[in-house]
Amino acid sequence: MTSTDDDADAALTRRMALGDTGALADAFDRFAPTLTRYAWALADSRQDVEELVQDTMLTLWQKAATIDLPTGTLLPWLLVVCRNHARNQARRLAKNAGDELPADLATPDHHDDARERLRWVRDEIAALPETDRRICELCLLDGHTYAEAATILGLSVGAVTQRVSRSRKRVRKAVTNDEH
Repeated sequence: MTSTDDDADAALTRRMALGDTGALADAFDRFAPTLTRYAWALADSRQDVEELVQDTMLTLWQKAATIDLPTGTLLPWLLVVCRNHARNQARRLAKNAGDELPADLATPDHHDDARERLRWVRDEIAALPETDRRICELCLLDGHTYAEAATILGLSVGAVTQRVSRSRKRVRKAVTNDEH
């Protein structure tokens, strides 16, 4: 992703913060396909996937004025929001069904299932150098912040940010490739 793309995400966010509904439509057109593919790793039905994407975009609209994009791009933020909505959705569905909360909501098994469903992303992440791979797993799959990943790996936040920036283009290409 280039600085121009980062600027475009910042401009898009500012437009939404000012109430520009056209900006929300632009964001939906740009990010919905990727969010939909990601949501399929988190939900089992088309209705649940559509709800996750809509809830994620609604959160973007509602929080546009307060979003802090440490990398300058919206996609990582949107993926974390989508994952959080999926957790809430699973809790809600379990409660409505009178079941206990699914044990796999926050367990590694849930993440393993998501990794398997998004095998092309997993393959790209696996091909990264060890530290970069670990950063992607912590931030994109497990939902840690850059600061948390830096602490876990004994790196500075700046080092994590730089490594993510170098890895993002390669992983993003795998995520957004329409052939998958």
